[in-house]
Amino acid sequence: MDDEGADALSMRTLAQRLGSGTATLYRHFDNRAALVAHVVDRVFGAVELNGGELLAMGWQQALRTVAHTMFEALARHRNAARLMVEEIPLGPNAMALREHCVAVLLDSGFPPRLAAHAFATFSRYVLGFAIQVNGHGGGGQLDDAQLSAVFQGVDPALFPATVTVAGSMPVPIEEEFSFGLELLLSGLAQLRDDA
Repeated sequence: MDDEGADALSMRTLAQRLGSGTATLYRHFDNRAALVAHVVDRVFGAVELNGGELLAMGWQQALRTVAHTMFEALARHRNAARLMVEEIPLGPNAMALREHCVAVLLDSGFPPRLAAHAFATFSRYVLGFAIQVNGHGGGGQLDDAQLSAVFQGVDPALFPATVTVAGSMPVPIEEEFSFGLELLLSGLAQLRDDA
């Protein structure tokens, strides 16, 4: 998956890569979906976080830590994020991470429904950015220097607001991730306080 991409992950290609037959793989995995679930859970297993330590951090720092750690794990396995879109991860590592995060939210005064929504939104936020950053810089896309030149070269009569912020564009995706994460955490804090 890391070498050839998410689409290349199949029972046949994995068997060939391992020098084995597909029948051998089918003894371990019922189908491609089971194989994908296992691969996804291995990525979650790379996210080593202690539930007790997360609880001690306070919910905002805990979620910030989880977000950045998961984002970094997905950056190391650039093709894994696309696999996570196929279905909600339910392997033991994914379940443990979910449990830690939801426990932190509940322990911090989030009502159950709000904790569930907060975790779901938070997870999809991280996944969405991981998909973007892993597709960033693909063939035919302008690099940041080229994009900056485009923004700075627009007609000020047509795009005066863009010209005003052109020196700050494009925003590096990692900075955009951190900025958006802070907005998300602030919004969740407000929702919790209002609940």
